[in-house]
Amino acid sequence: MLLPKKVKHRKWHKPRRLNKGIASRTNTVAFGGFGLKAMDHSWVTSRQIEAARRVLTRYVRRGGRVWIRIFPDRPVTSKGSEMPMGKGKGAPDHYVCTVKPGTVLFEMGGVPDDKAIEALILASHKMPLKAKVVKK
Repeated sequence: MLLPKKVKHRKWHKPRRLNKGIASRTNTVAFGGFGLKAMDHSWVTSRQIEAARRVLTRYVRRGGRVWIRIFPDRPVTSKGSEMPMGKGKGAPDHYVCTVKPGTVLFEMGGVPDDKAIEALILASHKMPLKAKVVKK
């Protein structure tokens, strides 16, 4: 799973508004021939990215290449179950990536068009947001 090697701050503030704006960066297919573009705002966890990556690499086999365009760098904290109120903030539990609409999540290249589209559709089912397949 993806996670940062080193972080400047262990715990981050929770953002006030998640759904604000559209993606101005990583919003075009840059490396491969096909990409998976987000249509919603969401937090994508490192587990979800790994599940989608496995689907894509299963379809590529040895022929093509997969690019992951997002990285989970935001720590999400959680406290233990049945903890009383107070006693501070919980420990970092997992990492997420904040995704805006228009962000290209994954790209594929070097495989036939029908295979790439089918693989990206299956990978979109692993994501917590609506996504569509885009061509370069």
